[in-house]
Amino acid sequence: MSLINVDKFEQHLKDSLKNNTFVKITLSNKRVKENDLKSINGKLVELKKGLHLSCLYRYPTKDITKNYPVEEVVEKVMKYLEENFYNADLYTVEADYHLLISPKNSAKLRVKAASTKEKPKLQHDKQKNRLIGTKDNVYLQELGVTTKEFKVKNSMQDKYRQLNKYVEIIDGILKNVKFDASYNVVDMGAGKGYLTFGLYDYLTNVIKQKPHVIGVEMRKELVEKCNGIAERSKFDDLEFVEGTIKEAELPGIDLLIALHACDTATDDAIYRGIQAQSKVIVCAPCCHKQIRKQINPEDSLSKITQFGILKERQAELLTDGIRALIMEAYGYKTKVFEFITTEHTPKNVLVVGVQEEKRTTPKPEVVEQINEIKRIHGITSHHLEELLEMNATIS
Repeated sequence: MSLINVDKFEQHLKDSLKNNTFVKITLSNKRVKENDLKSINGKLVELKKGLHLSCLYRYPTKDITKNYPVEEVVEKVMKYLEENFYNADLYTVEADYHLLISPKNSAKLRVKAASTKEKPKLQHDKQKNRLIGTKDNVYLQELGVTTKEFKVKNSMQDKYRQLNKYVEIIDGILKNVKFDASYNVVDMGAGKGYLTFGLYDYLTNVIKQKPHVIGVEMRKELVEKCNGIAERSKFDDLEFVEGTIKEAELPGIDLLIALHACDTATDDAIYRGIQAQSKVIVCAPCCHKQIRKQINPEDSLSKITQFGILKERQAELLTDGIRALIMEAYGYKTKVFEFITTEHTPKNVLVVGVQEEKRTTPKPEVVEQINEIKRIHGITSHHLEELLEMNATIS
């Protein structure tokens, strides 16, 4: 791109970085409307490796932050302007520069008085305030997340971020849910207990509620280990029990959580939540084999599902979609959304149901919707409906 005004803008950017007058920059108005990247916002931060431009990449469902050495900034910005965006807004303590490039590749550069005369203080790329603290945290130490000095180990930084992100998500789900003074939380498939301990810690010590939390785990050695850590942490209302999602003996359930329960184990968890009239059900499904084996559309959809990877993705959509509809049929307001626990872990789907009314029979109109979806895709049964004995109604 060799337009005069674009060249002028590039020079202003170089000068602001060289003369230490740079405040911030925004790239917007995407060239290709179908692209997911909506805009980029950049500001300077001081890192251990020196001065960097911290860029916030905005997407429809997520934001991603990337840091670039200051010497790479001009090249990065100009490349994004050439390939991704039409507009750039550069803010300095001397002036504001607004570059507008047209689809026909002409450009205007508007110069305005500086929005601010005060250069922003360079901050370290500081760690976010975490909902789960590390100071004197016994369970984090015993689970190997922190050192003897209660500092997060380098090798466990991702796990610590994941734990805090998980608690943040659960907090958002529970904000408008009213529990009794004392209520029961069941974590199906607790594993090594990281998330179960974190949730108990948050509910009890951060927001000062009085839950009785039960972690269900089928491996006896993990149950014994986690119960020992709970005792040493003085978490009196946290316990781990041995058993499967389907068969573990449990009291009443007010909040049910099942993360990464494989295939129909997710259905087993949702079933137990519905049967217990749980106020909230939170699931992150894993594997979708049962529906995948059945998909057999007779119309043009078969041309899509002939491809293995697309059939697999379709099975995921159908399995979780029907789960959400069944929960709606039984009086739950449902949401299905994608979350990313950290930049190093794969995307996950959460199926969340918050009870709006108590029902022992499904809503007929939702049953009809499920019927139609199954008919179109050649599906004969869904494990969750079998557990709820909906077959007679849906088939």
